[in-house]
Amino acid sequence: MRMKIEFATKRFPKYYNVLGVSLIKESIKKASPDYYEKLYFYNDKSNKTSKNFTYSFYIKGYEIEGDDFLVKDKVIMNISTPDLELGLYIYNGIINKKTIKYKDYEMTRLRVDLIKEKVIYGEEVLFNTLSPICIKDNKGKFLDVNNENYVKELNYIADTVLKNYRGYGIKKEIEFENLDLKKVVVKEPLRDFQKITKRQYQCVNSYKGVFRLKGDNEDLNDIYKLGLGFKRGQGFGNLEVVNGR
Repeated sequence: MRMKIEFATKRFPKYYNVLGVSLIKESIKKASPDYYEKLYFYNDKSNKTSKNFTYSFYIKGYEIEGDDFLVKDKVIMNISTPDLELGLYIYNGIINKKTIKYKDYEMTRLRVDLIKEKVIYGEEVLFNTLSPICIKDNKGKFLDVNNENYVKELNYIADTVLKNYRGYGIKKEIEFENLDLKKVVVKEPLRDFQKITKRQYQCVNSYKGVFRLKGDNEDLNDIYKLGLGFKRGQGFGNLEVVNGR
């Protein structure tokens, strides 16, 4: 299930990942408080299990002033999930709330469209990123795309995410080819990170652009819907199909 939400606003934060998380969580909570509790909490503690969605933002027409985008046109949010129940809760929560408020920011929902998903028919696909991909190792270090462990860790996180979603991981190892990926450093003002490190931002090394994956057809279709890499639920790893065969 894929949806595109258009918002009208005059100001939008440069560091918008937390806003996206807040918007999705509030939408789920509004549509189904019970489902929200099950998804985000376990035994009265925060549920750290990977979530079955990914999202991205696109700001159409803007200038930058300090830590804000001054929006000339509109803000577009793209959300993807293979989980129909989860998708319907997000959709229903969003369409039943016209005004979105986050800190000092306010957005007016203009429209919500359901987008037809593409189908990958073979075992090879070209993807373009709607939001950058980040891959990290078991020590928490975000890896450069040319790191010798990049593909290994990409397979690890894809296997983990698929297993959490459908009960089993990748059917065979994924092959990765960088075609036109460019490095981007995303700054995240995370509260827990600030408390531990006393630094204002966590810097996430990530990549945007075009790449090729080869693997099992079912795996590729589910990765397309779930997103790829770490921090998908925080606005990373959202993909669109360029060409699949």
